[in-house]
Amino acid sequence: MALKELVESALEKVRPSLQADGGDVQLVDVDDNGVVKVMLKGACAGCPMSQMTLKMGIEKILKQNIPEVTSVESV
Repeated sequence: MALKELVESALEKVRPSLQADGGDVQLVDVDDNGVVKVMLKGACAGCPMSQMTLKMGIEKILKQNIPEVTSVESV
């Protein structure tokens, strides 16, 4: 399975908790260095806690499930 597919699959595990708060996450790109680029949507887009959600939530889960992921960035 390609890295991008693995990331998309892992994001499906995160999505319900984001959607419960009126937000969502969209995968934009995964580069060869393991940097995942996502776009936070809905309530997550303007939330003051979005950076924490990104690093402590999404990045943590992706790194636990996919060792090739080095970081997650919001675009």
